Amino acid sequence: MKALYKSNRAPGLALIDLPEPVTGEHDVKIKVLKTGICGTDLHIESWDSWAEANLTPPFIPGHEFVGRVVEIGADVTTVKIGDLVSGEGHIVCGLCRNCRAGRRHLCKNTIGVGVNRDGAFAEFVVIPESNVWLHPHDIDLELAAIFDPLGNAVHTALSFPVVGEDVLITGAGPIGLMSAAIARFVGARFIVITDVNEYRLNLARSMGVDAAINITTEGVSPTMKKLGMKEGFDVAFEMSGHQSALPMILENVGHGARIAALGLPKAPISFDWSKVVTHMMTIKGIYGREMYETWYSMNAMVGKGLDVSPVITHRFAANNWQEAFELARSGNCGKIILDWS
Repeated sequence: MKALYKSNRAPGLALIDLPEPVTGEHDVKIKVLKTGICGTDLHIESWDSWAEANLTPPFIPGHEFVGRVVEIGADVTTVKIGDLVSGEGHIVCGLCRNCRAGRRHLCKNTIGVGVNRDGAFAEFVVIPESNVWLHPHDIDLELAAIFDPLGNAVHTALSFPVVGEDVLITGAGPIGLMSAAIARFVGARFIVITDVNEYRLNLARSMGVDAAINITTEGVSPTMKKLGMKEGFDVAFEMSGHQSALPMILENVGHGARIAALGLPKAPISFDWSKVVTHMMTIKGIYGREMYETWYSMNAMVGKGLDVSPVITHRFAANNWQEAFELARSGNCGKIILDWS
């Protein structure tokens, strides 16, 4: 099979021929149709300091995908050949305290598909039956391919009640954009998003945010005044990982604000902890999806009209992966889809 391969501890990937993966007794083999490019994949390709510290090649990256089941293990009972599926990218142990308590997203022994084991940038991928997510047959394939990052957005946006609330989002990348769409779908009042990239800010405007602010040229306070806000934002989603984002959020939220933080910073962040205490704020870290409540939530919302399709801006054949990666790294795009069919 054709696969994008990380062969050694150095920058780069290679599209090469590899043997098809073997299907174990509890596994499902999937013919990959479409994949999304994630920021994690960019880290892997460039082999930056995070990749150097956390990953062990060789392996096939990629964890955002949709495909059809072509083989099932002897003990598989809930999936059949021909099913249209995606997969939860975090494989958990099932035995630690959090797994046994039903909090599988907090498993300390998590293995990442396309990170710690072979992933979906290939014609075939194998994952455990427990990680397979079955789609309705008529779902748009591109949407199905990005259910993993959509789940990140859902996990973040639904961490706190947002009905009637004013929401500040720092970072207009694909997950930030999807979280804005979710907040609007479930009933937020004002939604303001910040970034430094005009392409993505324009994309946010097209998706219906109340304001999209280039934080390099203007602050948040004037927009709050224009919207008639008097007491700061109620809820914030930190999606950028930039060192300035969390301090800026703390300056613009009100007493009792709730902050969900998904963005991973590259360095320690300094902020006014005393304000968190005296203003009785809540800061919650978000990593991945709740298994599998988040998947049920996004399935229900998509089925009832949640539209995040504008976030998908570019499509490439898998053979043109280098061009796709270059565009993803530039930031002048939304979500990029690779076609393996």
